[in-house]
Amino acid sequence: MKTPVLIVGAGPTGLSLACQLIRHRVDFLIIDKKEGTTPYSKAIGVHARTLEIYEQIGLAERAVAEGAIVGKTRLMEEGEIRAEIDLSRFGEGMSAYPFLLILEQGRHEKILHEYITDGGKDVMWQTELISFSQSADGVTAEIRKADGSSETVEAGFLVGCDGAKSLVRHSLGLEFTGGTFERIFYVADVQIDWEYSHDALHLNLSKDTLLGFFPMPGGENHYRIVGSLAEGSERNEAEILYEEIEDVIKNELKHPLDVHDVNWFSTYKVHTRHVNKFSVGRCFLAGDSAHIHSPAGAQGMNTGIQDGYNLAWKLAMVLNGRASVEILNTYNEERLPNAKRLLKTTDRMFELGAGEEWFTAWLRVRVFPYVANIMTRMEWVQRMVFPLVSQIGINYRRSSLSKDAAAVKVSAGDRMPYFLVDGQSIYDRLHEPQFHLIVFNDGSAVQAGMSEDLDGLADVQTIPLYPHIAEIFDTDATFCVLLRPDNYIGFIGKGYDIEGVREYLKKILS
Repeated sequence: MKTPVLIVGAGPTGLSLACQLIRHRVDFLIIDKKEGTTPYSKAIGVHARTLEIYEQIGLAERAVAEGAIVGKTRLMEEGEIRAEIDLSRFGEGMSAYPFLLILEQGRHEKILHEYITDGGKDVMWQTELISFSQSADGVTAEIRKADGSSETVEAGFLVGCDGAKSLVRHSLGLEFTGGTFERIFYVADVQIDWEYSHDALHLNLSKDTLLGFFPMPGGENHYRIVGSLAEGSERNEAEILYEEIEDVIKNELKHPLDVHDVNWFSTYKVHTRHVNKFSVGRCFLAGDSAHIHSPAGAQGMNTGIQDGYNLAWKLAMVLNGRASVEILNTYNEERLPNAKRLLKTTDRMFELGAGEEWFTAWLRVRVFPYVANIMTRMEWVQRMVFPLVSQIGINYRRSSLSKDAAAVKVSAGDRMPYFLVDGQSIYDRLHEPQFHLIVFNDGSAVQAGMSEDLDGLADVQTIPLYPHIAEIFDTDATFCVLLRPDNYIGFIGKGYDIEGVREYLKKILS
C-alpha cells in the first residue's frame, strides 16, 4: 500500500488529525490495534480552542449538543458547601465557546470517526505497526492486520499518535524525560444519588488529597469521580479494589451519597514527561506519544488535538506542492515549547489542588473557598485564567513563521482574537483551509486588486475598523493581518502592506 501520510493510533489525537487531513484534501491511512473506538469515558474535558477547531469542520455544534456544559463549581469541605462559582460564561467575549464542555471520550471518538467515514475514509482497526524505517524520500512500515498477515506500507510521512508507550517514539530513539507523582490516582464512571443538582462540578477540598465529581451527559445521576490517595501509599495501583476507593470517597466527603452502577473504574500513577523533539526526519509524534502529564485542567487530550491541527496544514502545504519540506521543522519549533510549558502549568495546578505543602494546603482549604467567588467575577481574573485553561492563550510568538511589522496590541504568533463583525463571529469567515489576509480599514479608500497581487495565495477580505476591533488591537489606523490556515497570525503589517505580505508568503511557500 502507498499513502501520503500514515497515522498510527486512532484515539482523539489520531482521529482529529485524520479529520484535518480530509479538510485539507490530503489522503492518508490510519491504523489502530483496537477493535474500534473506545467504549470508556476516559478523557472528558473539551476546551474552547478544541471547539473552535471543530467549528471549522462543522463538528462543534454536535459536540456541544452531545456534551454537558459545566455551569458552576461547588467547593466543599467537611461535608459542607463553602462556595459556589458561576462558570457558565466565564470566557464571555473571548471565544464563541466560553465554557468547559464535558464530553466523554467514547462519544467524542465516535463523532470524529463518523466525520472520517462520511469523508469516504475509515480506520484500519485491529491493525498494528510492527516496524518502520525512513529515508530522505519516505517511510516504509510493516503492519500486521486483523487476520495475522503482514503488509508493507510506503508513506510520505508517518505520525505516531500511539500513546504513552509509543512504539514510534521508542523506534525513533527519542528521550521521554520527566517524573512521577508518588501517589495513586483513581477514576470512576458511576451513578450517584445525593442531594446536589447535576449542573455543577463538585470539588472537595482537603489538606492532602484531590476529589472531584464531574457531571456527565446521560442522566441526572451520571458522574465521573476523580481523586487521589494520600501520598505514601505503598500499594500497587493494580491491587486496589473499587470497594476500597468508595470507602475513601465517603470518608473524605463526609456527606451522604450512594454510589452505584459503576461503569468503569481505574487506578493509576501520573507521569509527567515530554519528548526532547517532536519529529525525526519524516516521522512525527503527537498527543500522549509526545507528552503526558497530570489530569489537572483537562489539558492532555486537547493538547494532542492541537498538535495535529498544527501539523496538518503544514503536511498539506508540502504534499500539495505549496511549500518546501523545511516548513515541517516548525512543528517541533512551535509544539515542543508548548509541551514544556504545559507540564509546568499542570504540575502547578495539581500542587494547588492536592499538594501537601502546609501553606498551599492552608490556602486551599481555609482561604480559597472564601475569595474564589469574588475573584472569579473580576474581569481581569477571567482574562488571565480562561485563556490559560481553555488553551486559546497558546501562542507561537517566537516561531520563525511569525513576523510583526506593525505596532499593535496583538502579536504575530497569537491566535486570531475572537470578536463579532456585523453580529457574526470573525471565525465564521475563516473556515476554508488556507491563508487569509484581512485588512481592517479605517475608512480610507480600499485598495483594489489585492487578490491578484497575491496570485491567489490567500483569501483577501476587507473589514471596517470598528471601535471594538480598534480597542482589541489598540490602533485606529488601517492595518492588515495574515492568518495561517490554523488561524494563528503569521504577519501583521501597517496599512495594506501587500509587499510585506508577499515577502512573507514567498518565504513560507515555495
